[in-house]
Amino acid sequence: QVQLVESGGGTVQAGESLRLSCTVSGLNFENYAMGWFRQVPGKEREGVSCIARNGHSTTLLDSVEGRFTITRDNAKNTLYLQMNNLGPEDTAMYYCAAAPNLGSWCYSSQFEYDYWGQGTQVTVSS
Repeated sequence: QVQLVESGGGTVQAGESLRLSCTVSGLNFENYAMGWFRQVPGKEREGVSCIARNGHSTTLLDSVEGRFTITRDNAKNTLYLQMNNLGPEDTAMYYCAAAPNLGSWCYSSQFEYDYWGQGTQVTVSS
């Protein structure tokens, strides 16, 4: 069974950093593009960043450009999101997602992703 498990969330003060991880099992990780999405209760889920199988990444949200970095380690079947200089506006449930893709691009739309993790909560206090 395919399983994506996020970890690394927590509560931090504004200006601090967190690194989220997403461990993947049950699929051939290196054949999938990966994405990080976030959602506040009652609001639409939004893309944060995505990364192709070869490591080419794309920032999907202007407000995180220069602060968030997505990486992957195909040998470890793990996706990461390094989040620096966090602000209260970054408070959300963060989800990782996987989409079959053998190319050098990734998807911005949540509807392209077939598998999702359960989410990890990030809370940033001011």
